[in-house]
Amino acid sequence: MNLVFDRRGSGEPLVLLHGIGSRWQAFAPVLDSLAEQFEVFAVDMPGFGASPAPPGGVPSIAALTDGVQAWMEEQDIGGAHAAGNSTGGGVALELAGRGAVASATALAPIGFWSTQERRWAQTSLRNTRALSRLSRPLAPAIAASALGRTLSLAQYVAKPWQLDPGEVVADIDALLGATAFDDVIAAFTGYLAPATAADHVPVTIAWGGKDRLLLPRQLERARRRLPRARHVLLPTAGHLMMSDEPAAVAALIASGTRAPG
Repeated sequence: MNLVFDRRGSGEPLVLLHGIGSRWQAFAPVLDSLAEQFEVFAVDMPGFGASPAPPGGVPSIAALTDGVQAWMEEQDIGGAHAAGNSTGGGVALELAGRGAVASATALAPIGFWSTQERRWAQTSLRNTRALSRLSRPLAPAIAASALGRTLSLAQYVAKPWQLDPGEVVADIDALLGATAFDDVIAAFTGYLAPATAADHVPVTIAWGGKDRLLLPRQLERARRRLPRARHVLLPTAGHLMMSDEPAAVAALIASGTRAPG
């Protein structure tokens, strides 16, 4: 599996997995901190960022997980720690359920939604992509303004004024260029996070109190579905909590590798 990734630091291997339509740079705010403790692999998942989709597409979350697991084995880091955001959080939990990782930290993961909440997320994400395509010529000007960033990104980030304008535009281009976007968003339908994810390895599930995509009440559903996991609320963070609270998220991921199983 030919995936693009960033590698830095030394220590136990830690794989970082982004959300739908995103890229490995979503974890840039926490990379250097984590690299002080781990050998960090931030990866573009199949069909996202600079990584190609497999020939047959990505028809399911299981298939997305298969691609990441195959890449980990090729890199000789099978059994690494894993942390992911949103769809990447779902993949991290899938890997934990397979016993393919040493621990999993899931930041606002998919799969703990009600049917209505899942439909809301799918509609929101599709609308964001469609609007991004229409407004792409204006993206640099919108991103250059703190007000523009706030109005366009408040659903995903609690503190959009902190974001780098150039990175915002690059993120938009990654969203528009994500060849697996349609497959993966369709795969959300009927998907639930594995109830066995925390049976054999340490699992931490965290939510941002200001998440407007996967609503914070889903954390309570996660508590019921995975009672053996550690559950954490970051009150001031949004969906992309790595950008909002990088120090807290880096500490959370690091502690997740040491949480009791």
